[in-house]
Amino acid sequence: MQIESIDIKNYRLFRHAKLIHIPRLCVLVGANGTGKSTLFDVFSFLKDALAMNVGKAVSKRGGFKELASRGFANEPIELTLQFRLDITGKERLVTYVLRVEPDKTGRAVVAREILRYKRGANGKPFHFLDFTLGEGYAITNEEDFSKQDEELAREVQTLDAPDILAVKGLGQFDRFKAASALRLMIENWHISDFHVSEARPSQEDGFAEHLSPRGDNLPVVASFLFEHHPEAFARILAAMQSRVPGVSLVESKQTEDGRLVLRFQDGSFKDPFVARHVSDGTIKMFAYLVLLNDPQPYPLLAVEEPENQLYPELLPELAEEFRSYARRGGQVFISSHSPDFLNALNLEEIYCLRKVDGFTQITRAIDSANVRALVEAGDLPGWLWKQGLLEGLN
Repeated sequence: MQIESIDIKNYRLFRHAKLIHIPRLCVLVGANGTGKSTLFDVFSFLKDALAMNVGKAVSKRGGFKELASRGFANEPIELTLQFRLDITGKERLVTYVLRVEPDKTGRAVVAREILRYKRGANGKPFHFLDFTLGEGYAITNEEDFSKQDEELAREVQTLDAPDILAVKGLGQFDRFKAASALRLMIENWHISDFHVSEARPSQEDGFAEHLSPRGDNLPVVASFLFEHHPEAFARILAAMQSRVPGVSLVESKQTEDGRLVLRFQDGSFKDPFVARHVSDGTIKMFAYLVLLNDPQPYPLLAVEEPENQLYPELLPELAEEFRSYARRGGQVFISSHSPDFLNALNLEEIYCLRKVDGFTQITRAIDSANVRALVEAGDLPGWLWKQGLLEGLN
């Protein structure tokens, strides 16, 4: 499953912004305050709205007036995602629309929620799920393409509250194919909020297959990979040995009190160093390698400024690892200020954010004829960004 476009209306800095033709690896560049973090918050908002409800997701962000674009709190927030989905052996372009607005009491509710796609080569996209303020319908035999639109079975539903997403409830049932796939996709998004300080301490021995957003289970996941996916752990160790001078071994070691601690062996010393004595960059590189060598990639991985605390010469290799992760099935969104990281990218992977009249616009780098000509002449994207030539995309 791959997101092809995102249309954002009235969400903080995005009065109306759209990402189109989104590749597997999508890297956002822009000055501070242009909305890179806001785009990642759109992903977090959808995940929170699914896990809790829309009302709580909005309240978590300060309420509707704070979440809506400044000066437009009287208008709804609308998010539209288009993604490719395999339905009964045929790939379909599915559109999900979520419109949120406050009710008379100020509580955020779902004003409209739609899931649609074309059943055939021609005609308009058909609504397989359509809800307003907690009431609506869903199609139960959407995969039966032998039937005409008017023959499809509608199941009318009333949700427990108007701020609950229909895909949350109906997506639990296999008969609602597209809703179920969308729910599963959003539930498994990984929006990284990695903190080196939380990855350092020893952890209670337990079980975890995937790195948490904050990285606080790093020793446990490393132990899991070592025991259950030795080939993946071998790749991680080989990468660490080539990128971090002196590192010859990394292991999760159980302490006497039953906790797990990361230990790094430097070939120059007899005894290994525990994680709390290792540099921030070493911990962060190891965490990224654990994340990117996960045998089951997240459907969406979002990482802000991965270059922080890392040696610049390591960034081209890291960019290629993010790209490899995306090829394995996990779509990747990254924000970056690093010329070294951008130099490893293709133009179609770079999206530029800039403010116009107080709100953010998003442009693809490859759509600029001048930028394409400069790159074809031998310039690298990172150096163009450093010189300010990607801003405005003249």
